[in-house]
Amino acid sequence: MRQIVLDTETTGLDPRQGHRIIEVAAIELAGRKVSQRHFHRYLNPEREIDAGAAEVHGLTLERLQDEPKFAEIAPGLIEFIEGAELIIHNAPFDVGFLNMEFALLGLPPVTEICTIIDTLRLAKELHPGKKNSLDALCDRYLIDNSHRTLHGALLDTELLAEVYLAMTRGQDSLLGEDEAGVEDAPALFADNMPRPTLRVLAASAAELALHTQQLADIDKVSKGACLWRALET
Repeated sequence: MRQIVLDTETTGLDPRQGHRIIEVAAIELAGRKVSQRHFHRYLNPEREIDAGAAEVHGLTLERLQDEPKFAEIAPGLIEFIEGAELIIHNAPFDVGFLNMEFALLGLPPVTEICTIIDTLRLAKELHPGKKNSLDALCDRYLIDNSHRTLHGALLDTELLAEVYLAMTRGQDSLLGEDEAGVEDAPALFADNMPRPTLRVLAASAAELALHTQQLADIDKVSKGACLWRALET
């Protein structure tokens, strides 16, 4: 299935209060890499932008006056994302705005044409009790976000794509993407060479306590679905 990382910027926080999308960006992943295929538009929201929102993304109504309206770009956006798996950070926010914009045009909700992966939910499962904002995840996975002085849909999709690939890197071998070339890889030791003795380091009491607490945190967040903890007990 095609995977597309998507983000929006808006005039405010709640589409039910008439807030609109003012920027939408989507970039396609291909072979677990960021491809050159992307969709990006600024939009005229036909309404004022809340001061708090403007402080986040720096966009003003004056700047957007000559940009197209959502109805003009909707066909191209749908063509780009239809049938894909959308990767979105805090997906309920962006999906709520997209569904509102589609409803105004008499179109079905985005969830009827795409499936959704919420990277915020994924990050909370992987890192319970930690900060999981996009900036925090960039810091955690050593992704350079120093140029992110303001939020921007296109920049944020590029960063989120790198974050998502880092968070799911361990899935490569499970999906068989790393199997090619394994037979040709050089052996670390020849059959007639003596193997070195492995040094086994036992966990300290403090490390075991931290391990137990980490499993308890995961079990709490997953509502008792922590398999490792179940096996230990």
